[in-house]
Amino acid sequence: MMRRWGLALLSAACGVLAAVPKLSQGSPAGAAALLALFLVLAVVTSPLVFPRGVRAAEAATAGRPVVYWRPGCPYCLRLRARLGPDAARLEWVDIWKDPEGAAVVRGFADGNETVPTVVFGGEGFVNPDPQFVRDRLQTD
Repeated sequence: MMRRWGLALLSAACGVLAAVPKLSQGSPAGAAALLALFLVLAVVTSPLVFPRGVRAAEAATAGRPVVYWRPGCPYCLRLRARLGPDAARLEWVDIWKDPEGAAVVRGFADGNETVPTVVFGGEGFVNPDPQFVRDRLQTD
């Protein structure tokens, strides 16, 4: 659990640490701006920006494309952002939460846990271009 939220919590803590000196210097607006910036960063790097995750076994039986991801991964975040509302058409498996999902990724990524790994009908794509994923969703 802590591993999944670590980067987000670190970002929030850094925001507090950066805002306190500004506040003590008599700059509440500067403190608020710094804190807001770091809190936005904390939300972006948290699992909150991704659709509700499922376990790998559940995703495999759903019959929809599957995205294996992990919190804090900038490439996963890029994919999620570029998919927009289409992200709901995919199953999302957090490999830090599901060891079986991590094993699936290692199978496609030569033993590495490289994410995002997207699986369409049993065919895996390691760190695919978001436009490729969008195009595949339109044809499936």
